[in-house]
Amino acid sequence: MPQDYMKERPVLPLVLSMSIPMALSMLVNALYNIVDSYFVAQISEEAMTALSLVFPLQYLLTAVSVGFGVGINAAAAFFLGAGKGRQADQAVSSGIVLNIVHGLVLLVSCTLVMPHFLRAFTSDERIITYGVQYSNIVFAFSVIVTTGISFEKIFQAVGQMKVAMISMLAGCITNIVLDPVFIFGFAFVPAMGIRGAALATGLGQTVTLVIYLIAFVKMPLPVHFSLQASKPDAAICKRLYAVGIPATLNLAMSSLLITALNGILSVYSQVYVLILGAYYKLQTFIYLTVGGIVQGIRPLISYNYGAGRSDRVRSIFQVSLVFGLIIMAAGTLICFAAPEPLIGLFSSNPETIAEGAKALRIISCGFIVSSVSIIVSGVFEGLGKGMPSLVISLIRYLAIIPVAFVLSRLAGPSGVWHAFWVIELTAAVISALLYLPSSRRLPSVSLKAGEGI
Repeated sequence: MPQDYMKERPVLPLVLSMSIPMALSMLVNALYNIVDSYFVAQISEEAMTALSLVFPLQYLLTAVSVGFGVGINAAAAFFLGAGKGRQADQAVSSGIVLNIVHGLVLLVSCTLVMPHFLRAFTSDERIITYGVQYSNIVFAFSVIVTTGISFEKIFQAVGQMKVAMISMLAGCITNIVLDPVFIFGFAFVPAMGIRGAALATGLGQTVTLVIYLIAFVKMPLPVHFSLQASKPDAAICKRLYAVGIPATLNLAMSSLLITALNGILSVYSQVYVLILGAYYKLQTFIYLTVGGIVQGIRPLISYNYGAGRSDRVRSIFQVSLVFGLIIMAAGTLICFAAPEPLIGLFSSNPETIAEGAKALRIISCGFIVSSVSIIVSGVFEGLGKGMPSLVISLIRYLAIIPVAFVLSRLAGPSGVWHAFWVIELTAAVISALLYLPSSRRLPSVSLKAGEGI
């Protein structure tokens, strides 16, 4: 089979070849997030605060799309590894249609709820107006987002990481180029302010989807889409949602976390809401890079597990964990060395920059240990074990809320920042306790000659 290299190639170069393209594309995606926010911050602090308040629901859209896409990815890779091509086609076809439906539901619900959502955190009419203007356009592209991410996960499942990388890069670069043009105006293009930032985002996502569609039609792939294969099949849908729902909840809990923390911080000042939003834009540069590693190894884990090569599953985990630790260590050093310039990308207010730098140094204390829970969670998803992954996310994204609340009552806003590293350390310990017994229960198979790390 064309994907046999997934169970035959030495683990280290295999993980590198699958993960580096995704890590690079995630780096560019993170850069887009930062650049996008930078340009919005040039409009006003109110515009940046609005972007921070909209972010949780915008992230919810991504969470549903990516989470269910992980279900498509894991199912398709598993069936291909087991030599079941027909079921792989069913997983792909049903997954695309279902994620389109998810996009339509989110388009309607998020657009309707946004004005009320914003008013729960601020009474500033300028912030509310900016938030509604931005979100109305962003959510208009919901179906494009969910469809594009479905194809992203399909290409990853069949090992076509370069296609996923090129598509994501093209979309991100389009967004970065169009941001200043649409926000501030250029030549015949009028200045659209925060609406321009939203339109640039949507058009970038559209470019990504177009490239995926062209590649899917033109390339000889081991999976195919058809309306007949997309007809609901109970077993296929169960497999898709068994991984997709926990993966979605894993990601969606981040949206809930940000919303809750915004509520805690807004009691003190809108400045802290801006700082939290700035942090989440900055941390994507680090966490999305590790996320690229996870996206690279997930189909490898699924394929080798489906092919009965549990020895390689263990080796892939070990290699990816080392990479994750290295990336997080680098992120910690950057945040400790230059927090003021980083926060300065989103505000010119000296007090905001000083408070933001303090927050960034405290939060980054948990970066290195967080790599353990991130990699373990990705491995569980690749194995089709959504519940352990969900447990890890419940700790990282829900347990932090009461901890942040209590610490904020003891130490003010700084207590919220300390809650991050406290929870990351806790999650790392529990992740290790969950993974070690599961690893020992995997069937033991010796590595063949030439298949070592």
